[in-house]
Amino acid sequence: MTELNLSLAAARALHLAAQGLLQPRRRKAQKGDVLEAIRSMGVLQIDTIHVVARSPYLVLWSRLGDYPQPWLEEHLAEGALFEYWAHEACFVPIEDYRLLRHRMVDPSAMGWKYSAQWMKERRADVERVLQHIRSNGPVRSADFERTDGKGGGWWEWKPEKRSLEVLFTAGELMIARRQNFQRVYDLAERVLPDWDDSRMPGMDETRRELALKSVRALGLARSAWVADYYRTKPPRPDLEALAEEGLLLRARVDGWKDPVYIHHDLADLAQAAAEGSLSPTLTTILSPFDPVVWDRRRALDLFDFDYRLECYTPAEKRRYGYFTLPILRRGALVGRIDAKAHRRGGTFELKKLVLEPGARVSERFVRDVAGAVQRLANWHGCPQVQVQASEPPGFAATLQAELDGQGVEQ
Repeated sequence: MTELNLSLAAARALHLAAQGLLQPRRRKAQKGDVLEAIRSMGVLQIDTIHVVARSPYLVLWSRLGDYPQPWLEEHLAEGALFEYWAHEACFVPIEDYRLLRHRMVDPSAMGWKYSAQWMKERRADVERVLQHIRSNGPVRSADFERTDGKGGGWWEWKPEKRSLEVLFTAGELMIARRQNFQRVYDLAERVLPDWDDSRMPGMDETRRELALKSVRALGLARSAWVADYYRTKPPRPDLEALAEEGLLLRARVDGWKDPVYIHHDLADLAQAAAEGSLSPTLTTILSPFDPVVWDRRRALDLFDFDYRLECYTPAEKRRYGYFTLPILRRGALVGRIDAKAHRRGGTFELKKLVLEPGARVSERFVRDVAGAVQRLANWHGCPQVQVQASEPPGFAATLQAELDGQGVEQ
Protein backbone atom coordinates (compact mmCIF):
# COMPACT_ATOMS: atom_id res chain seq x y z
CA MET A 1 0.00 0.00 0.00
CA THR A 2 1.46 3.34 -1.04
CA GLU A 3 1.73 6.11 1.52
CA LEU A 4 -1.65 7.78 1.94
CA ASN A 5 -2.25 11.50 1.96
CA LEU A 6 -5.11 12.61 4.17
CA SER A 7 -6.85 15.93 4.48
CA LEU A 8 -7.39 17.11 8.04
CA ALA A 9 -11.09 16.32 7.66
CA ALA A 10 -10.21 12.77 6.55
CA ALA A 11 -7.85 12.37 9.52
CA ARG A 12 -10.66 13.42 11.86
CA ALA A 13 -13.05 10.99 10.20
CA LEU A 14 -10.59 8.11 10.56
CA HIS A 15 -10.02 8.94 14.22
CA LEU A 16 -13.75 9.10 14.93
CA ALA A 17 -14.41 5.87 13.03
CA ALA A 18 -11.81 4.04 15.13
CA GLN A 19 -13.38 5.48 18.27
CA GLY A 20 -16.93 4.47 17.30
CA LEU A 21 -18.08 8.07 16.85
CA LEU A 22 -18.46 8.40 13.08
CA GLN A 23 -22.18 7.77 12.57
CA PRO A 24 -25.26 7.13 14.71
CA ARG A 25 -25.97 3.51 15.57
CA ARG A 26 -28.60 1.81 13.45
CA ARG A 27 -29.68 -0.68 16.08
CA LYS A 28 -30.36 -0.70 19.78
CA ALA A 29 -27.33 -1.48 21.91
CA GLN A 30 -26.91 -4.99 23.30
CA LYS A 31 -24.86 -5.91 26.37
CA GLY A 32 -21.98 -7.19 24.24
CA ASP A 33 -21.71 -3.78 22.56
CA VAL A 34 -20.49 -2.29 25.83
CA LEU A 35 -17.55 -4.67 25.88
CA GLU A 36 -16.82 -4.16 22.19
CA ALA A 37 -16.81 -0.37 22.63
CA ILE A 38 -14.28 -0.67 25.46
CA ARG A 39 -12.14 -3.02 23.38
CA SER A 40 -12.17 -0.51 20.51
CA MET A 41 -11.06 2.29 22.84
CA GLY A 42 -8.66 -0.01 24.72
CA VAL A 43 -9.51 1.65 28.03
CA LEU A 44 -12.50 3.34 29.65
CA GLN A 45 -11.41 6.01 32.11
CA ILE A 46 -13.12 6.15 35.50
CA ASP A 47 -14.10 9.37 37.22
CA THR A 48 -16.63 9.84 40.00
CA ILE A 49 -17.87 13.41 39.34
CA HIS A 50 -21.56 13.15 38.49
CA VAL A 51 -23.15 16.56 37.97
CA VAL A 52 -24.18 14.67 34.87
CA ALA A 53 -23.66 10.91 34.45
CA ARG A 54 -20.36 9.55 35.74
CA SER A 55 -17.81 9.65 32.97
CA PRO A 56 -17.54 5.96 32.03
CA TYR A 57 -21.30 5.75 31.50
CA LEU A 58 -21.29 8.93 29.43
CA VAL A 59 -18.38 7.79 27.25
CA LEU A 60 -20.36 4.65 26.43
CA TRP A 61 -23.58 6.60 25.84
CA SER A 62 -21.82 8.85 23.31
CA ARG A 63 -21.07 5.72 21.26
CA LEU A 64 -24.02 3.43 22.02
CA GLY A 65 -26.94 5.72 22.72
CA ASP A 66 -29.35 4.63 25.42
CA TYR A 67 -28.29 1.45 27.19
CA PRO A 68 -28.76 0.01 30.70
CA GLN A 69 -25.90 1.35 32.80
CA PRO A 70 -25.61 -1.81 34.96
CA TRP A 71 -24.18 -3.64 31.94
CA LEU A 72 -20.80 -2.05 32.66
CA GLU A 73 -20.63 -3.36 36.22
CA GLU A 74 -21.95 -6.73 35.08
CA HIS A 75 -19.03 -7.12 32.68
CA LEU A 76 -16.68 -6.29 35.56
CA ALA A 77 -18.31 -8.77 37.95
CA GLU A 78 -18.35 -11.46 35.24
CA GLY A 79 -14.62 -11.08 34.66
CA ALA A 80 -14.68 -9.61 31.15
CA LEU A 81 -13.15 -6.37 32.49
CA PHE A 82 -10.71 -5.45 35.23
CA GLU A 83 -9.73 -2.14 36.80
CA TYR A 84 -6.24 -0.73 36.89
CA TRP A 85 -4.08 2.29 36.16
CA ALA A 86 -3.98 2.34 32.34
CA HIS A 87 -4.45 5.89 31.04
CA GLU A 88 -5.55 6.78 34.54
CA ALA A 89 -7.87 4.58 36.59
CA CYS A 90 -9.68 2.61 33.90
CA PHE A 91 -11.85 -0.34 33.04
CA VAL A 92 -9.73 -2.53 30.76
CA PRO A 93 -10.59 -5.72 28.84
CA ILE A 94 -9.39 -8.70 30.86
CA GLU A 95 -7.26 -10.01 27.98
CA ASP A 96 -4.99 -6.97 28.48
CA TYR A 97 -4.22 -7.81 32.11
CA ARG A 98 -0.98 -9.36 30.86
CA LEU A 99 0.11 -6.00 29.43
CA LEU A 100 -0.41 -4.06 32.66
CA ARG A 101 0.89 -6.70 35.03
CA HIS A 102 4.43 -5.20 34.88
CA ARG A 103 3.11 -2.09 36.63
CA MET A 104 1.81 -4.20 39.51
CA VAL A 105 5.10 -6.07 39.83
CA ASP A 106 6.97 -2.74 40.13
CA PRO A 107 4.43 -0.49 41.89
CA SER A 108 7.07 1.91 43.20
CA ALA A 109 7.30 3.27 39.65
CA MET A 110 3.62 4.31 39.78
CA GLY A 111 4.27 7.64 41.50
CA TRP A 112 1.54 9.00 43.79
CA LYS A 113 -0.64 5.95 43.06
CA TYR A 114 1.54 3.86 45.36
CA SER A 115 3.16 4.74 48.67
CA ALA A 116 6.25 2.65 49.38
CA GLN A 117 6.60 4.57 52.65
CA TRP A 118 3.12 3.52 53.75
CA MET A 119 3.85 -0.11 52.89
CA LYS A 120 7.08 0.04 54.87
CA GLU A 121 5.93 1.97 57.93
CA ARG A 122 2.44 0.47 58.20
CA ARG A 123 3.16 -3.04 56.99
CA ALA A 124 1.42 -4.60 60.00
CA ASP A 125 -1.75 -2.57 59.28
CA VAL A 126 -1.60 -3.53 55.62
CA GLU A 127 -1.24 -7.19 56.53
CA ARG A 128 -4.25 -6.96 58.85
CA VAL A 129 -6.39 -5.63 56.00
CA LEU A 130 -5.13 -8.38 53.72
CA GLN A 131 -5.82 -11.04 56.33
CA HIS A 132 -9.31 -9.64 56.94
CA ILE A 133 -10.12 -10.05 53.24
CA ARG A 134 -8.53 -13.49 53.15
CA SER A 135 -10.66 -14.63 56.08
CA ASN A 136 -13.90 -12.71 55.55
CA GLY A 137 -14.14 -12.15 51.81
CA PRO A 138 -14.40 -9.01 49.63
CA VAL A 139 -14.66 -5.57 51.26
CA ARG A 140 -15.43 -1.97 50.47
CA SER A 141 -13.58 0.91 52.06
CA ALA A 142 -16.92 1.81 53.67
CA ASP A 143 -16.84 -1.49 55.55
CA PHE A 144 -14.10 -0.07 57.79
CA GLU A 145 -15.31 2.48 60.32
CA ARG A 146 -13.65 5.89 60.28
CA THR A 147 -12.28 6.85 63.70
CA ASP A 148 -10.28 10.05 63.10
CA GLY A 149 -13.05 12.33 61.83
CA LYS A 150 -11.17 13.21 58.66
CA GLY A 151 -12.01 12.71 55.00
CA GLY A 152 -10.91 13.77 51.53
CA GLY A 153 -7.89 13.08 49.34
CA TRP A 154 -5.13 10.49 49.63
CA TRP A 155 -3.54 11.93 52.76
CA GLU A 156 -6.95 12.22 54.46
CA TRP A 157 -8.09 8.69 53.59
CA LYS A 158 -8.66 6.41 56.54
CA PRO A 159 -5.77 3.96 57.00
CA GLU A 160 -7.71 0.98 55.67
CA LYS A 161 -8.56 2.82 52.45
CA ARG A 162 -4.91 3.70 51.90
CA SER A 163 -3.93 0.10 52.54
CA LEU A 164 -6.57 -1.14 50.10
CA GLU A 165 -5.28 1.23 47.43
CA VAL A 166 -1.61 0.34 47.77
CA LEU A 167 -2.52 -3.35 47.69
CA PHE A 168 -4.62 -2.70 44.59
CA THR A 169 -1.79 -0.84 42.84
CA ALA A 170 0.60 -3.66 43.78
CA GLY A 171 -1.77 -6.17 42.22
CA GLU A 172 -2.36 -8.08 45.43
CA LEU A 173 -5.99 -6.99 45.38
CA MET A 174 -8.32 -6.56 42.41
CA ILE A 175 -11.73 -4.98 42.06
CA ALA A 176 -14.17 -7.88 42.11
CA ARG A 177 -17.21 -5.72 41.41
CA ARG A 178 -18.76 -2.32 42.10
CA GLN A 179 -21.53 -1.71 44.61
CA ASN A 180 -23.28 1.63 44.15
CA PHE A 181 -20.12 2.51 42.22
CA GLN A 182 -17.96 1.80 45.30
CA ARG A 183 -15.03 -0.52 44.71
CA VAL A 184 -15.29 -4.01 46.19
CA TYR A 185 -11.77 -5.35 46.78
CA ASP A 186 -10.81 -9.02 46.82
CA LEU A 187 -7.65 -11.10 46.61
CA ALA A 188 -6.24 -11.17 43.09
CA GLU A 189 -5.99 -14.96 43.18
CA ARG A 190 -9.73 -15.18 43.83
CA VAL A 191 -10.69 -12.69 41.12
CA LEU A 192 -8.27 -14.11 38.55
CA PRO A 193 -7.50 -17.64 39.76
CA ASP A 194 -5.94 -18.91 36.53
CA TRP A 195 -3.32 -16.17 36.20
CA ASP A 196 0.36 -17.04 36.29
CA ASP A 197 3.15 -14.49 35.85
CA SER A 198 4.81 -16.78 33.32
CA ARG A 199 2.16 -15.45 30.91
CA MET A 200 3.47 -11.91 31.30
CA PRO A 201 5.37 -10.81 28.17
CA GLY A 202 8.76 -9.14 28.40
CA MET A 203 8.95 -5.37 28.69
CA ASP A 204 9.95 -4.80 25.06
CA GLU A 205 7.02 -6.86 23.81
CA THR A 206 4.69 -5.12 26.26
CA ARG A 207 5.74 -1.69 25.01
CA ARG A 208 5.27 -2.78 21.40
CA GLU A 209 1.82 -4.18 22.04
CA LEU A 210 0.66 -1.11 23.97
CA ALA A 211 1.95 1.17 21.22
CA LEU A 212 0.12 -0.85 18.56
CA LYS A 213 -3.07 -0.84 20.62
CA SER A 214 -2.78 2.93 21.07
CA VAL A 215 -2.39 3.56 17.35
CA ARG A 216 -5.31 1.29 16.56
CA ALA A 217 -7.58 2.97 19.10
CA LEU A 218 -6.66 6.40 17.76
CA GLY A 219 -7.20 5.49 14.11
CA LEU A 220 -4.06 7.38 13.24
CA ALA A 221 -1.31 8.77 15.43
CA ARG A 222 1.56 11.16 15.43
CA SER A 223 4.50 9.75 17.38
CA ALA A 224 4.01 12.34 20.11
CA TRP A 225 0.47 11.13 20.82
CA VAL A 226 1.17 7.49 21.53
CA ALA A 227 2.75 7.44 25.00
CA ASP A 228 -0.15 9.32 26.60
CA TYR A 229 -2.77 6.74 25.73
CA TYR A 230 -1.55 4.12 28.22
CA ARG A 231 0.77 6.55 30.04
CA THR A 232 3.81 4.51 29.02
CA LYS A 233 7.28 5.55 30.16
CA PRO A 234 10.55 5.61 28.17
CA PRO A 235 12.04 3.86 26.36
CA ARG A 236 9.21 3.99 23.85
CA PRO A 237 8.80 1.85 20.76
CA ASP A 238 10.04 3.16 17.43
CA LEU A 239 6.91 3.55 15.31
CA GLU A 240 9.03 3.78 12.18
CA ALA A 241 10.50 0.36 12.97
CA LEU A 242 6.98 -1.03 13.47
CA ALA A 243 6.08 0.39 10.07
CA GLU A 244 9.11 -1.31 8.53
CA GLU A 245 7.79 -4.58 9.95
CA GLY A 246 4.45 -3.97 8.25
CA LEU A 247 2.57 -3.61 11.54
CA LEU A 248 1.88 0.06 10.95
CA LEU A 249 1.23 2.07 7.79
CA ARG A 250 2.69 5.51 7.18
CA ALA A 251 0.54 8.40 6.02
CA ARG A 252 0.65 12.16 5.69
CA VAL A 253 -1.87 14.73 6.83
CA ASP A 254 -2.11 18.01 4.95
CA GLY A 255 -0.24 20.74 6.82
CA TRP A 256 1.64 18.41 9.20
CA LYS A 257 5.37 17.98 8.71
CA ASP A 258 5.73 14.68 10.56
CA PRO A 259 4.15 11.41 9.41
CA VAL A 260 1.22 9.70 11.03
CA TYR A 261 0.93 5.96 11.61
CA ILE A 262 -2.09 3.73 11.06
CA HIS A 263 -2.57 0.18 12.34
CA HIS A 264 -2.52 -2.34 9.50
CA ASP A 265 -5.96 -3.63 10.62
CA LEU A 266 -7.39 -0.25 9.60
CA ALA A 267 -5.89 -0.16 6.10
CA ASP A 268 -9.27 -0.31 4.32
CA LEU A 269 -10.77 2.28 6.63
CA ALA A 270 -7.78 4.57 6.04
CA GLN A 271 -8.17 4.15 2.27
CA ALA A 272 -11.84 5.09 2.56
CA ALA A 273 -10.90 8.16 4.58
CA ALA A 274 -8.32 9.21 1.98
CA GLU A 275 -10.94 8.82 -0.76
CA GLY A 276 -13.39 10.99 1.16
CA SER A 277 -15.94 8.24 1.66
CA LEU A 278 -15.97 8.30 5.48
CA SER A 279 -18.78 10.71 6.31
CA PRO A 280 -19.09 11.81 9.95
CA THR A 281 -22.80 12.29 10.65
CA LEU A 282 -23.02 11.74 14.40
CA THR A 283 -23.82 14.64 16.70
CA THR A 284 -23.37 13.82 20.37
CA ILE A 285 -22.09 15.12 23.69
CA LEU A 286 -18.74 13.90 25.04
CA SER A 287 -17.39 13.37 28.52
CA PRO A 288 -14.35 15.43 29.57
CA PHE A 289 -12.61 12.04 29.99
CA ASP A 290 -13.46 10.77 26.52
CA PRO A 291 -10.37 9.57 24.62
CA VAL A 292 -11.17 12.09 21.87
CA VAL A 293 -10.45 15.03 24.19
CA TRP A 294 -8.43 13.79 27.16
CA ASP A 295 -5.13 14.67 25.40
CA ARG A 296 -5.28 18.45 25.04
CA ARG A 297 -2.47 18.56 22.48
CA ARG A 298 -4.13 15.94 20.28
CA ALA A 299 -7.51 17.72 20.45
CA LEU A 300 -5.75 20.87 19.26
CA ASP A 301 -3.93 19.08 16.45
CA LEU A 302 -6.96 17.23 15.13
CA PHE A 303 -9.90 19.49 15.93
CA ASP A 304 -8.36 22.90 16.69
CA PHE A 305 -10.20 22.57 19.98
CA ASP A 306 -8.46 23.99 23.05
CA TYR A 307 -9.97 21.98 25.87
CA ARG A 308 -9.21 22.17 29.56
CA LEU A 309 -11.36 20.72 32.33
CA GLU A 310 -11.99 23.48 34.85
CA CYS A 311 -13.52 21.61 37.79
CA TYR A 312 -10.15 21.92 39.59
CA THR A 313 -9.89 25.63 38.75
CA PRO A 314 -11.15 28.23 41.28
CA ALA A 315 -14.68 29.30 40.30
CA GLU A 316 -13.73 32.91 39.67
CA LYS A 317 -11.06 31.86 37.16
CA ARG A 318 -13.24 29.52 35.09
CA ARG A 319 -13.84 30.49 31.49
CA TYR A 320 -16.40 27.88 30.50
CA GLY A 321 -17.70 26.20 33.67
CA TYR A 322 -17.19 23.49 36.27
CA PHE A 323 -17.64 20.36 34.15
CA THR A 324 -17.87 21.23 30.48
CA LEU A 325 -18.93 18.62 27.95
CA PRO A 326 -17.61 18.96 24.38
CA ILE A 327 -20.15 18.97 21.55
CA LEU A 328 -19.18 16.71 18.65
CA ARG A 329 -21.09 17.54 15.47
CA ARG A 330 -20.54 15.80 12.15
CA GLY A 331 -16.79 15.42 12.56
CA ALA A 332 -16.04 18.70 14.34
CA LEU A 333 -15.90 19.83 17.95
CA VAL A 334 -18.17 22.86 17.76
CA GLY A 335 -18.64 23.91 21.37
CA ARG A 336 -18.99 22.90 24.99
CA ILE A 337 -21.75 22.91 27.58
CA ASP A 338 -21.62 23.30 31.34
CA ALA A 339 -24.56 21.11 32.31
CA LYS A 340 -26.19 19.88 35.48
CA ALA A 341 -28.81 17.16 35.79
CA HIS A 342 -31.46 18.02 38.41
CA ARG A 343 -32.81 14.50 38.69
CA ARG A 344 -35.35 15.17 41.40
CA GLY A 345 -37.06 17.87 39.35
CA GLY A 346 -36.54 16.20 35.97
CA THR A 347 -34.68 19.22 34.60
CA PHE A 348 -31.48 19.21 32.58
CA GLU A 349 -29.84 22.62 32.97
CA LEU A 350 -27.41 24.06 30.47
CA LYS A 351 -25.80 26.62 32.74
CA LYS A 352 -23.69 27.84 29.86
CA LEU A 353 -23.14 26.80 26.25
CA VAL A 354 -20.17 28.20 24.35
CA LEU A 355 -19.78 27.68 20.61
CA GLU A 356 -16.37 27.64 18.97
CA PRO A 357 -15.54 30.86 17.07
CA GLY A 358 -15.65 29.07 13.71
CA ALA A 359 -19.02 27.35 14.28
CA ARG A 360 -21.45 28.11 11.46
CA VAL A 361 -24.94 28.22 12.89
CA SER A 362 -27.64 27.03 10.51
CA GLU A 363 -31.06 25.46 11.00
CA ARG A 364 -29.54 22.00 10.67
CA PHE A 365 -26.79 22.94 13.15
CA VAL A 366 -29.41 23.97 15.71
CA ARG A 367 -31.44 20.79 15.09
CA ASP A 368 -28.36 18.61 15.47
CA VAL A 369 -27.21 20.20 18.73
CA ALA A 370 -30.72 20.32 20.19
CA GLY A 371 -31.26 16.67 19.31
CA ALA A 372 -28.05 15.59 21.02
CA VAL A 373 -28.80 17.63 24.14
CA GLN A 374 -32.36 16.32 24.34
CA ARG A 375 -31.24 12.71 23.97
CA LEU A 376 -28.72 13.23 26.75
CA ALA A 377 -31.36 14.85 28.96
CA ASN A 378 -33.83 12.03 28.31
CA TRP A 379 -31.16 9.46 29.17
CA HIS A 380 -30.69 11.21 32.51
CA GLY A 381 -34.43 11.09 33.17
CA CYS A 382 -34.45 14.91 32.99
CA PRO A 383 -36.49 15.63 29.85
CA GLN A 384 -37.05 19.32 30.53
CA VAL A 385 -34.04 21.23 29.18
CA GLN A 386 -33.35 24.79 30.30
CA VAL A 387 -30.71 26.85 28.48
CA GLN A 388 -29.51 29.61 30.80
CA ALA A 389 -26.74 31.36 28.89
CA SER A 390 -24.63 31.04 25.77
CA GLU A 391 -21.81 32.52 23.74
CA PRO A 392 -22.80 33.99 21.36
CA PRO A 393 -25.64 35.34 23.58
CA GLY A 394 -28.44 34.86 21.05
CA PHE A 395 -27.83 31.15 20.59
CA ALA A 396 -29.43 30.26 23.96
CA ALA A 397 -32.87 31.49 22.86
CA THR A 398 -32.51 29.83 19.45
CA LEU A 399 -31.60 26.51 20.99
CA GLN A 400 -34.32 26.78 23.64
CA ALA A 401 -36.94 27.39 20.96
CA GLU A 402 -35.84 24.26 19.11
CA LEU A 403 -35.85 22.23 22.30
CA ASP A 404 -39.31 23.49 23.20
CA GLY A 405 -40.86 21.71 20.30
CA GLN A 406 -39.57 22.63 16.87
CA GLY A 407 -38.96 19.14 15.55
CA VAL A 408 -36.71 17.73 18.27
CA GLU A 409 -36.95 13.95 18.50
CA GLN A 410 -37.95 12.92 22.01
